[in-house]
Amino acid sequence: MGADVVGRILECAMVYLDHAATTEVRPEVIADVAAQLGALGNPSSLHGHGRTARRTVEESRERVAEAVGSTPHEVVFTAGGTESNNIAIKGLYWSRNAEDPRRTRVLVSAVEHHAALDPARWMADHQGAVCEELPVDAVGRVAPEVLRAAIDRDPASVAVVSVMWANNEIGTVQPVRELAAVAAEYGVPFHTDAVQAVGALEVDFAASGVSALTLSGHKLGGPVGAGALLVARGLAPTPVLHGGGQERDIRSGTLSAPLARGLATAVDAAVRDREEHAKHLTALRGELESRVRGVVPDVVVNGDPELRLPGIAHLSFPGCEGDALLMLLDARGISCSTGSACSAGWRSPVTCCWRPARTRTRP
Repeated sequence: MGADVVGRILECAMVYLDHAATTEVRPEVIADVAAQLGALGNPSSLHGHGRTARRTVEESRERVAEAVGSTPHEVVFTAGGTESNNIAIKGLYWSRNAEDPRRTRVLVSAVEHHAALDPARWMADHQGAVCEELPVDAVGRVAPEVLRAAIDRDPASVAVVSVMWANNEIGTVQPVRELAAVAAEYGVPFHTDAVQAVGALEVDFAASGVSALTLSGHKLGGPVGAGALLVARGLAPTPVLHGGGQERDIRSGTLSAPLARGLATAVDAAVRDREEHAKHLTALRGELESRVRGVVPDVVVNGDPELRLPGIAHLSFPGCEGDALLMLLDARGISCSTGSACSAGWRSPVTCCWRPARTRTRP
């Protein structure tokens, strides 16, 4: 395709390449949430309206559980990834430390999203924890032997381990099953932030061996403000919120039946379409990287060349500041990112992430 043709396309189209930050809500999700918003009833109430709302919540819980390989009892509805990560890291630390005060160490990878890094660091600053950031290799992966060495230095002092399933910026997929197996050998709970993985990779909670798993609706075509923390049976993280004791007394607060339903519909659809969608995104990513190399031969493609999220291309341009390039692309109608949306403004390479991979035409 000639440069003049590309230029004309860009002039008439808005291209969204920032699906790692948030995705377009699926039409069927919008329909389900809208329909449920008109229904009256608190899911905790015992009357007919309440029982009807409760049925919606529990049916949604069952759908989420089936899609990600857990039991309904293990699904705890939350407001999203940040809350889920906070409950997992803080809650598991507090419960484990209460059982044995020697358990003060929180092990996290050095490449976690701030929704996991910051709770761990806050625990170190305010709760007497010791936050240890596990080093990664050149492609951003935590090796199982690195985790083993960290735990083995003093197994009795480790409260919790948290390593994301797949990185939101460079797309590298972590060896979650192997890491969880190492933690299990020492009896240490293992949490994984899987908000980028669900719908892009095969995610099976039971088969993975993890103790707790975070997912978020707006990363896979669901509503903002809806998420879940999967918590294995037998684990009881100390709650971050106290109130009515909803959700196994792990997360108090009135449950939103509309958001639960929307989350379930989104997870259902994302998991159902995963294989075909991943194949499509991998092809798009390969074409983009190939075309960029043709124009900028010294571009650096970051992340694992093979074990990488299908929809993420993380590119470094030597001698070019990421924020400047971002603004130039934005001026041409291309929305991408220089990193996590939570860290906007930091200097970093440019990240392009597709999910629905849709292009919107200007009116």
